Amino acid sequence: MSRTLRAFMVLLLLASCGGGSGYGTAPRNLDNACAILSERPEYARAFRAAERRWGVPVHVQMATIYQESKFISDARTPYRYSLGVIPMGRQSSAYGYSQALDATWDEYKRDNNRFAARRSDIHDAADFIGWYMAKSNEGLGISLADARSQYLAYHEGRTGFSRGSYNGKPWLLRVAGNVGARSATYQNQLLQCRGRRV
Repeated sequence: MSRTLRAFMVLLLLASCGGGSGYGTAPRNLDNACAILSERPEYARAFRAAERRWGVPVHVQMATIYQESKFISDARTPYRYSLGVIPMGRQSSAYGYSQALDATWDEYKRDNNRFAARRSDIHDAADFIGWYMAKSNEGLGISLADARSQYLAYHEGRTGFSRGSYNGKPWLLRVAGNVGARSATYQNQLLQCRGRRV
């Protein structure tokens, strides 16, 4: 076997392995919390661990991740284009399941001594969401179970939320309402499937 062919086969093998608990694709049924957790059991472990540590309910975490990345581990914002054709870089540094920005992710890693944390790892992303929402609860008094308000603070930042910057963004209010509704749907589904050990 030629050296080039061997190198190509090794490259294909490594590419197919993936890394950790990151997936490039979403679970099959994003409208059913039980199906998501059955298909990806490590998600259930990650969400429960974040809930134990930070108090943020599983359904709130799941609704946030659905809105931010549709459960795609390496999700990125679209490119910006000049003159409609020349790529000028990404719209922001948001990346991964949680779509955390670089600066906020770095703050999370420093605050929690988790310097190896990766935004494309579901365990780290869930912990990040728990940490961020716990800080919003502490600083702004937003209930950990209030997915709509937590999402507004998550999207706008705590300073933007406290200033009410979202009030001038009808589209964002609509999105936050969708996050709240999805969280309630996921909560009901999880209550029904709890006995099935998902």
